[in-house]
Amino acid sequence: MTSATGHFGVRRGFTLLELCLVLALLSVAAALIAPALAHFVGGRSLEAEARRMLSLTHAAQSRAVSEGTPVLMWFNAAEAAYGMEAEETRTETADPRAESFALGDRMTLTVVNPAPSATQKKHLPAIRFLPDGGIDETSPETVQLRDAFGAMLSVTQTRNRMSYEISHVN
Repeated sequence: MTSATGHFGVRRGFTLLELCLVLALLSVAAALIAPALAHFVGGRSLEAEARRMLSLTHAAQSRAVSEGTPVLMWFNAAEAAYGMEAEETRTETADPRAESFALGDRMTLTVVNPAPSATQKKHLPAIRFLPDGGIDETSPETVQLRDAFGAMLSVTQTRNRMSYEISHVN
């Protein structure tokens, strides 16, 4: 009499050879997928960094309007950092609402074609947001972010020169 376990009650399982072949196939598949997955994860962090930078432009612009004083968003390519603070006033006290961010691992930023008379914060290129909500005409138009895989995104002034947006660079 046969049962669900096979003839005469003997259980049938996988042989050691079959298990080794399955493990070999899985390791080959993992080796092929790993580089693509690493690139995908890197691309997501580049997108997140561009969104964080764009959010800081909105915060700086809103702060300039609400406080009625110019606010600078500065970029330090050498240290892979950026931030915002109120434009220096007559008092030499530090801005308590200043913010700064470091770029993610293996990312770089480039301020594209800053004008010689461009807005600066401590000799660094900066975007100057005016109390009326506008952007100073000497502010950089584009800041590029690049990851270790060569992918690039830009935070660029909109056509009406009233704000910034993320643009994909080919």
